Amino acid sequence: MFYRIDEKITPVKFEDIDESFITAGFVSPQELMDIGESLGFSKATIDSCQKANKYFRSEVQIHDSYLFTELRIANPNRINEYDFFALYVKKNLVIVVDVEDYDSSTKNKFLDALKKYPITGLSSEKLISSFIDTLVANDFRYIEKKGIEITQLEEEVIKDNVEDDFSLELLQLKKELQTMHNYYEQLLDITDAIEENENELFNEDNLIYITNVVNKISRLREDIDSLRDSINHLQDAYSSSLDIKLNNVMKRFTVITSIFFPLTLIVGWYGMNFQSMPEFAWKYGYVFVITLSVIIVLLLMIIGKKKKWY
Repeated sequence: MFYRIDEKITPVKFEDIDESFITAGFVSPQELMDIGESLGFSKATIDSCQKANKYFRSEVQIHDSYLFTELRIANPNRINEYDFFALYVKKNLVIVVDVEDYDSSTKNKFLDALKKYPITGLSSEKLISSFIDTLVANDFRYIEKKGIEITQLEEEVIKDNVEDDFSLELLQLKKELQTMHNYYEQLLDITDAIEENENELFNEDNLIYITNVVNKISRLREDIDSLRDSINHLQDAYSSSLDIKLNNVMKRFTVITSIFFPLTLIVGWYGMNFQSMPEFAWKYGYVFVITLSVIIVLLLMIIGKKKKWY
């Protein structure tokens, strides 16, 4: 489907596209196969739109008469599913190729972008900036939510109230934040290429709208990176808490061993079974050894308490 932007947004057929008007198109890979070559698009770019790329970082291709790139869209609400589309930009023509869209969200954002600015004075730069802006429109909420989640995890570590799968939970958070970081890096690559305007497709005065989107995405990336740093600090804190626990356990074992070590000496002493040992013939020898052992243990416990061994 194509929309001509004049005094109003009017659906038009491909054959009716007029280069003197701003036109936005949302097409399928098959439709691109039918119209791509007539628009001057290279076969390599058309073929690459037939299958979704599994990587975020993709090349921004600058041709003489158009710009081409591919985008993998991360949705914070379903982080393991990705939409994928390609973007062609010619003079007064913006085409989004719907390569993979699970819930029509990309199409809806495209249509929302058409309505963001007043029709009068709407340019390709405004349209592209509006579309990219809709892709990240609710991401600040996601970042705020993740910030609260990380703070709660920090509180659990401080209170020593972590679950057994705490490390796995941190790893999942790191994966999510890494995904969003890669996503924003991809968008910045694209917007930077547009700002450079190497093939002079864009009006320099209107590139301010792209710059505004760049600033927004940069802030989002910085917030994500800040959360990633928080996760790293949280992992260090959790590891330190485990080390402290282990040290406390070892300290308890050391104290217990120290208190009862003299008993081992007594056992070894009277286990030698020399015939000349008078305690063996003494009728109170058994009681004496028991009493001696109890006194030594109690004495060491008192000393340990005073010296704060435990």
